[in-house]
Amino acid sequence: METPVFDFVRRYAQSGTVRLHMPGHKGRGPLGCEALDITEIKGADSLYEADGILAQSEQNAAALFGSGRSFYSAGGSSQCVKAMLFLAMQMTGRGTVFAARNVHRSFVHAAALLDLDVHWLWPEDGYQLLHCPVSPQSLCRALEQTDVLPAAVYLTSPDYLGHLQPIRQLAQVCHQFGVLLLVDNAHGAYLHFLEKPCHPLDLGADLCCDSAHKTLPVLTGGAYLHLASSVSAPDDMVRQALAIFGSTSPSYLILQSLDLCNQYLDTSFRRELAQTVERIAALRSTLSARGWVLPETEPMKLVLHSSASGIPGTALADLLRKNGIECEFADPDYLVLMPTPQNSEADFIRLAAALPEPAAPKGTQVVPALFSVAPPVQAMRIREALFSSAEELPIAQAVGRVCAAPAVSCPPAVPIAVSGEVIGEDLAEVFSYYGIDTLPVVREKS
Repeated sequence: METPVFDFVRRYAQSGTVRLHMPGHKGRGPLGCEALDITEIKGADSLYEADGILAQSEQNAAALFGSGRSFYSAGGSSQCVKAMLFLAMQMTGRGTVFAARNVHRSFVHAAALLDLDVHWLWPEDGYQLLHCPVSPQSLCRALEQTDVLPAAVYLTSPDYLGHLQPIRQLAQVCHQFGVLLLVDNAHGAYLHFLEKPCHPLDLGADLCCDSAHKTLPVLTGGAYLHLASSVSAPDDMVRQALAIFGSTSPSYLILQSLDLCNQYLDTSFRRELAQTVERIAALRSTLSARGWVLPETEPMKLVLHSSASGIPGTALADLLRKNGIECEFADPDYLVLMPTPQNSEADFIRLAAALPEPAAPKGTQVVPALFSVAPPVQAMRIREALFSSAEELPIAQAVGRVCAAPAVSCPPAVPIAVSGEVIGEDLAEVFSYYGIDTLPVVREKS
């Protein structure tokens, strides 16, 4: 497979051309990569008006992923999330979205910017902060009971703990009602390349974003916005949607990495992916036999429910760090590890040796009971709250006040409270449980 973007930039870097254009480093500097860092010079194409080498590279990506069309983002999936929601509103003329609660905060920011109404899909039996399962039956009921159908149903799958939603069945429900299905697949760019492909587009999603940099060898910020063949939005509408939320100076280093990744996906990736999945499965079996509790996840995540084995996830992360191993994420209950084919067999051996024997099992750690209570009261629209004058208060003093901005660390960037919601005692306990001491709340009028 050709790599038109990288080839163009490499030729330019070797040409000796005097650079009287941006960027200011002129291809020279201490990082060593400056020669390959360019702007939209003649022949380099322009991301949001692409009709040359970038368009060709995007077409290569679409062919690899089996999508109707694929578009590049140098602003991560955060840019694509906003663009997907904008497109859903443009295509349907509707301003409401049904969403599973475990959204990334970029969704909340998009809802504020677009002034979306959000109807949260709450599980009947409560939910964990990072996991919010939606059943086809509950989605069908929600769509049957609404007076006006939403612009789209929005899901995060895989979620931060590696759980997968039943996309195929949920897509069937959405299409039965004539509603678009949008999937934040930030953690699952590789899913199409498994022996049994299970990328959201393979399962019926209409629009989908992938963070290429999370599971593929792409520089941080590289992402895809995929459209199914059935989605008729014209290319200029899609590019405009991405342009609204992206920089007019997208990084050509990121774009080259997306371009080069096409070649890798077309050659050795499937074989290397299969080997990595086998290694993860073998390590999972070894750790399970040693007494660790491992939830069922998508195949390229290794999640330890460490508190269920008597060790807080944060403490386990500190122990691994002392052994020269850095995890993806840890909280009081879970440790999340994200291997890829770029990890060697030696990395897996080192990890297995560094993990201690679990402490005496204490039974499954129950996620705070507050996650099972009634949903928070929405006192203000998301847009109004996020754009209001705010003040930062200790969590105890924030009880009874309206959340202004979703205070949450990144990772995982999943809001505990959403802008406009009233902070009750139960939510205050959740914030404290996750070590969040202060919260921006809407300033009260005097």
